[in-house]
Order: sequence, then structure tokens, then C-alpha cells
Amino acid sequence: MEVRILRTPVRAPRTNAVCERLLGSLPRECVDFLIPFGEEPLHRMLQLWRMHSNRGRPHASLGPGRPEPSPGVPAAPIAGHHLLRERRITARPILGGLHHEYGLEKVAA
Repeated sequence: MEVRILRTPVRAPRTNAVCERLLGSLPRECVDFLIPFGEEPLHRMLQLWRMHSNRGRPHASLGPGRPEPSPGVPAAPIAGHHLLRERRITARPILGGLHHEYGLEKVAA
């Protein structure tokens, strides 16, 4: 199975915490709800979850922003708690609707 043991690097105390976070989040948010029937579906599922986790989901430690905003998508201005009239909120399903990513898009005139 080509499994190797990786030791925690010297003078990198956060490494173990990052690994624990990943090994906790991955089953809880993805693998517990979807059953892959082979290596290729598992690889695709993990790819989609990784992209969602790094680009589409806000992380509490970073404030209201996302860690990696989508390239070429400017953030639309929001005035207080009200959206501008020419914008609407859209939802895009991820992993067959298990998660959703929300964004703003212009309303067709």
C-alpha cells in the first residue's frame, strides 16, 4: 500500500495540530457521508473537498474572509447588511449538495 510514517519536523510545533485538524475535518465533513466505490471516485471526492475547504469555506481564524479567494472574482461591495439592488446571492452545490458555496452575481437587467 506504500504507506510511510512521517515524523513531526523539528522546531515546527504547529505541524501536529494541522494534521489533527485535517484528520478530524476530512471524515466529519466528507468521507462519513459519501461512499466512494474505487480509488478514482475517492480521488475526485478528495479533490473537490480540498478545493472547497481552501477556497470556498470561510475559516474562523481568518475572520470573515476566505483563505484563497477564487481567481478573477472580485468581491462585490456590500452596504452594511443590505445587498446592492444589482446583486443577488447564489448557491453552488459541492459534493452532490453535501456542502454549498455562496457568492454574489449581477442580476440581469
